[in-house]
Amino acid sequence: MLAGCEAEPPAPTAAPPATTSAQRAPTTEQPKSDTRTLHTLATTLARAERALADPATSERHRTEWAYLQQQAYRELADRPRWHPTVREYIPRRFRAAHDLTLRAAVELGKLDSPSRAKPPDDWRIRRPLPVEKLRGYYRAAHARFGVPWQILAAINFVETRFGRIHGDSHAGAQGPMQFMPSTWDIYGKGDIDDPRDAIHAAARYLAASGAPDDLRDALYAYNHSDHYVEAILAYADAMRRYPHYLDVYHRWQVYFSTPDGDMLLREGYGS
Repeated sequence: MLAGCEAEPPAPTAAPPATTSAQRAPTTEQPKSDTRTLHTLATTLARAERALADPATSERHRTEWAYLQQQAYRELADRPRWHPTVREYIPRRFRAAHDLTLRAAVELGKLDSPSRAKPPDDWRIRRPLPVEKLRGYYRAAHARFGVPWQILAAINFVETRFGRIHGDSHAGAQGPMQFMPSTWDIYGKGDIDDPRDAIHAAARYLAASGAPDDLRDALYAYNHSDHYVEAILAYADAMRRYPHYLDVYHRWQVYFSTPDGDMLLREGYGS
């Protein structure tokens, strides 16, 4: 059984950018972290979409805009009355990405409420592999097993934020794709903690469960939650329609949800 059947996937929440000071983005807009009003949240998302799609946006500013985007979606998911108005602010060419990302945030928010006061003691947060290396692993697994690479990327994203989270889940799942050891014994080859081996094992499992012909059933086998399935399909579709969105999601950080609020787990946490 895969970890997703019992484990709580990381919530799609926000993390501060590399610097705490506001930096001027190439779009000439000033990134701001205050999204407490509908207008500010909506304009933040619209500006983030433009900046993240602009090849001229620097790496530093791209990371900051991804942070603001992540924060805004977390807040927006909890404010359904704002959804129609915010959507009107989004440039038309990015509205599908907006709809899909918001859908995923809402679906993941419907999973079980957090019950742990802190992350597991063995958790370590590390820098993920570069996006192009991960893309290569997803594409190689797609070529071998027929599972769309965006599905594999979405699972990697939801389960461990592209491998940032190192450590077992409370259910005992392991590795960047969160396999239970008993399932790994059947579908895994190599090292459960190795990103390439884990991605190929996930593709092998999904193919054995009906993918690519029946992705919904295959994903439900991976994690027995309709909300999880909908979130994975939405994130995957966003990456399929907008090629730069793998890089966008790759910049999102790790938050751990507790009954008292969210904890930011920076890279280096637990080391």
